[in-house]
Amino acid sequence: MQKVTDRKGNIAGAQKLIELLKRSDKCNWYKSLTLALQSCNYQTALDLMDHDTDNGKAVDDNQVNGDEVNGYETTVRFEFREEAEVENLSENQASGASSEDSDGIKLRNYQKELCISASRGENTIICAPTGCGKTIVALAICENHLRSSPRQKPKIVFMATKVDVYEQQHKLFLKHFGEGNEDVRVAGICGEMGDHLPVGMYVEENDIIVLTPQILVNALKSKAVQSLSIFTLMIFDECHNTTGKHPYNVLMTNYLDYKMSNRNAALPQIVGLTASVGIGNFRNTEEATNNICQLCANLDVRVISTVQENVEELRSFVHNPEKDFFPVEKQSNDPFLSIISKIMSNIEDLATTVYNIESLSNIQTKDYGTQKYEQWIVDVQKKCRTLHLNDKMEESRVCRALFNYTEHLRKYNDALIINDDARTKDALDYLEAFFEQVRNAGFDETEQKLTAFFDAEHKHLISLSGNEQLENPKLKTLKYILEEEYRNNNQTRTVLFVRTRALADAMKNWIEESESLKFLKPGVLIGRGKRSHQTGMTFTSKKGVLDSFKSSDQSKILIATSVAEEGIDIPQCNLVLMYEYVGNVVRMVQVRGRGRAQGSKCFFVSSTKDRIEKEKLNMYREKIVNEAIIELQNSKDSMVAKIDTYQREDKRRRDYMNSAPQRPLTDASFELLCSKCKTSACFTDDIRVLQDSHHIVLDKTIFERFIQKPHEKPKNYGGFKKKMKMFCKKCSHDWGIIASYMSIDDLPVIKIDSFVALNCVTRKQQYFRRWRDVTFTMKTFDITEISPC
Repeated sequence: MQKVTDRKGNIAGAQKLIELLKRSDKCNWYKSLTLALQSCNYQTALDLMDHDTDNGKAVDDNQVNGDEVNGYETTVRFEFREEAEVENLSENQASGASSEDSDGIKLRNYQKELCISASRGENTIICAPTGCGKTIVALAICENHLRSSPRQKPKIVFMATKVDVYEQQHKLFLKHFGEGNEDVRVAGICGEMGDHLPVGMYVEENDIIVLTPQILVNALKSKAVQSLSIFTLMIFDECHNTTGKHPYNVLMTNYLDYKMSNRNAALPQIVGLTASVGIGNFRNTEEATNNICQLCANLDVRVISTVQENVEELRSFVHNPEKDFFPVEKQSNDPFLSIISKIMSNIEDLATTVYNIESLSNIQTKDYGTQKYEQWIVDVQKKCRTLHLNDKMEESRVCRALFNYTEHLRKYNDALIINDDARTKDALDYLEAFFEQVRNAGFDETEQKLTAFFDAEHKHLISLSGNEQLENPKLKTLKYILEEEYRNNNQTRTVLFVRTRALADAMKNWIEESESLKFLKPGVLIGRGKRSHQTGMTFTSKKGVLDSFKSSDQSKILIATSVAEEGIDIPQCNLVLMYEYVGNVVRMVQVRGRGRAQGSKCFFVSSTKDRIEKEKLNMYREKIVNEAIIELQNSKDSMVAKIDTYQREDKRRRDYMNSAPQRPLTDASFELLCSKCKTSACFTDDIRVLQDSHHIVLDKTIFERFIQKPHEKPKNYGGFKKKMKMFCKKCSHDWGIIASYMSIDDLPVIKIDSFVALNCVTRKQQYFRRWRDVTFTMKTFDITEISPC
C-alpha cells in the first residue's frame, strides 16, 4: 500500500488500503463504516470506498451544471483479451489483425495507417467508418504516447460526448491497461459527480482520465484544473461536434487563446475521432473544404488521417450496407385526422375569445400534425409567459388559459404525428394517458371545457382505432420488409431508427401485437431525456436491452432514437431501417454504419417526398465530403494557410466580443411569478445558491403558495436528498422539488424555467430557460441563515 501511495498519491493509496481491508474483514467493520457514512451523508467518502459497484448517482431535476448523467468513478480493472469479440470496442468491432506491437495491441494494417500521424505527435483528425475500430486505434496512440512523450509526466484525457459512450469507453480503458499495471492509472469522472469530487486531484493523480467534456469545462472555470497544459494528449471522440457552443469547442477556444497568446506554451497534442467531417451546409466541394478547414481550425489540426493504402483490407472488415428507398403513399381520407383537426380548430377558436393568439407569433404556416405547428405552439407559449396587461387579475387569467389551450394543442399535434407514423390505436393511447393526467391534476374550468371536446369524440375514436381496414400504409410496407427479410434469413438482426420516444413505444407495441412479427421480441433504446422528466433510460436498462439483442434466442430487433447514432455499443446487425428518419451527412453515415455484417442492407421508409430527397442529397454530399478530404490531403500548404487564416479571424472575433463591456448582473430585486398563471412565488432576494447548482428559497411563506406531492424517484447524492415535488397551488404548474440537505429538511429548490422574473422597479417581465442566463445576483447558501422551525 505504501508503495502505491508513494508512486500514485493519497487517493490511490487510500483505495488500495480499502481493497486490502475489505479482503480481511472478519468483523463486518466495513459494512458498519459504510452505514455510518450513509447516515451522515458523506457521499464523497462513500464514492471513494465503494469503487467497484455501479452506484450511479441521481441528477436533480433543477441542476443545470455538468452533463445529464448518472455518473460514477471506478478503479476496477479488467484483463484485456486479444481474441476478437464484438464487445471489446465502443464501435462493436474486434481488434485482432495481422501484426502485434510490443504491448500486445493487435492492429490491422489500416488501423496502423490511421495511427501514423498521431504517433508522430501531430495534431490529427482520424476519419474512418463506424465499426473499423477507431477506439483500438486510440488505445494504440495512448500507449505510444505514454512510452515516447517528450514530457516527463505524460497525461492523457479521453472525452466522450454522451454518458453511455463514456461508460463503455471508461470500461474499455480499464480493461486494456489492467489492474496489475501500476505504471498506468486510469480514472473516470462523469456528470454530476464532477460537482462533488475533487476533479483537480483526480486529474493530478492519474495518467489517463476519461471524461464527459462538460466536467473539464467546469473544472477550468472553477480553477480545479488550472490549465489544459497539464495534459500532454487530448482525444476527442466524435470530434465533429467541435463547433458552436459545444463543450468541445469551449475547451478548444481555451486552448487556442492560450496558444495564440503564449507562443512557447506547452500544450497537449490533439487527436479527434470521427466517422465523418461533413459538418454544416455545403453545395459543392469548395464549400465542403471550407467547412472541414473550419473544423480543423477549431481543433488546431493540420492533418486528416484516412485509410488510403489499405482500402481493400478496410472493406473486408467494414461492410457498407446497400441503401434502398421505399416511398409510401400517404393514407387518404384519414377519419382520425379529420376529427382531431376539428377539435384543434375549436380550441384555437376558443383561445381567440381570450386573446388574439395569432398576434403572439410570426409563424404563419402551421399545418396540423407537423413540426412547424409544434414550433408555433412553442413560440406562442414563450410570448404568453411575458405577456403584460394592466389588469393583473386579467393577465393571470389570460396567461393560464392560453397555457392550457396551447398545451392541449401540442398533445393533439403529437397524436397526429404518431397516427401518421404508427397506428390510430397508439395515437389514441397517447391522448388517453394525457387526459388521465389532466383529470388527476388541477382540472379547472378551462381544462374541463377542453376535456369535453375529447370526451365527445372518444367513442368514435375508439371505434376507429379498432378498424383493421384503416391500417397505416407505412406499417404495411414495414411489415412486408420485416417478413421478407426474416423469411430469407431467420438470424437477421435489425435496428429500426425512429424520430421520437413516443413513436419508439408505439412501434414496440405494434410489433408485439402483430401475429407475424411478435417473434422479433423488440427492445427499445432511447436517451435519458431532460432532467425534469423521468421518461428516459438509465445506463443499466440500456445495457439490459443491448444484452438481450446480442442473444440469438431473445430480441431480434432494436427500436432506437438518435441515442444509438454515436458511439454506443450496439452489436452487429445486418438490417438498418430508417423510418421517416433523416438528418445531416454525419447522422446518415453513423446510422448506416450500424449495419456491419456482410451483405447488410439499409432501407429508408417514408411517405414524405422531401425527406426522401433530403436523404438522397445526403448521399450526394457524402461523395462531396470524400472528394474534399482528398483535395485537402493533396494540397497541404493551401489547407494549412486556410486553417491559419480561420484561426486568426476567429481570434480577432473573440477578442472583439471580449472587449465589449459585459452587462453586470443587477442587484435589483425581482419577483418570480408562475409562468403559467402569474401567481407570485418568491423574490430573488430570498434565493440562495448551493453547490453552484441548487437554488433554494429561504422565505418560508412560499409553502403557502404551492402544494406537495411525493417524488416518484427520491434519491440521495452529495448530501442532498430529493423528497417531494412542488406544484403551484393555483394552476398545478411544476415549480421544482422539496429537498433536505445534511440535517436541514424542507428546502424548496426551484427551477427557473417554471417562472418569469418581474423587475420590481421597471415592472418588466423576463423569461429565462436556465439559471446561468439570469440577469440578477443571488447570494450563496449559508447554513447560519436557516432559522429553526
